[in-house]
Amino acid sequence: MKNAIAHLLKNEDKFQKIVALYGVPTFVQRPPGFETLCLLILEQQVSINSAKATFNKIKHKLPDFLPETLLAFSDEDFRACGVSRQKTTYLKALSQAVADKSLDVESLSVKEPEEIRNELIKIKGIGHWTIDVYLMFCLQSPDIIPLGDIAVVNTIKELFDIHEKEAMATYAENWKPYRTAATYFLWHYYLKKRGRQQPY
Repeated sequence: MKNAIAHLLKNEDKFQKIVALYGVPTFVQRPPGFETLCLLILEQQVSINSAKATFNKIKHKLPDFLPETLLAFSDEDFRACGVSRQKTTYLKALSQAVADKSLDVESLSVKEPEEIRNELIKIKGIGHWTIDVYLMFCLQSPDIIPLGDIAVVNTIKELFDIHEKEAMATYAENWKPYRTAATYFLWHYYLKKRGRQQPY
């Protein structure tokens, strides 16, 4: 990661500004696997803390957190844990894919990002944001820019005065092959400016 930081600071003055204001961002790792994918589904469009609380309620009810046990968990049980009907459908779709072996989560760690994306996108409820975050946090893919993330988009608008996602993607080509590290700079700025700690 030192090489990524050095490269980005040399080539992007806005990142120099971020470090001057708030220091170097923290780079995060999460364990890869089924549980983290479930948590990422819960994190869609809600706060990280809210999703974690819901996840912990499910884990309390299901200490044996496996695809088979989630499939047997009723819709009413999920609702009692605070899971919406839509996200219940998504969790069960993921569980079914793993249970019937149409998705081998363990094998993802040895595949290329686009191959992983093509596999995960087929599962109902898993979109590009979820895949991007899984690639970044769990598989440490070095060159991901999640333009489905509102904090990333808003920070690019603010710092670079770029407002169309296609133009954002084009500009982010300047940060290759370290777009993941660039994303952490953007998140770092977004959260620190608002007085919020990175929850990841």
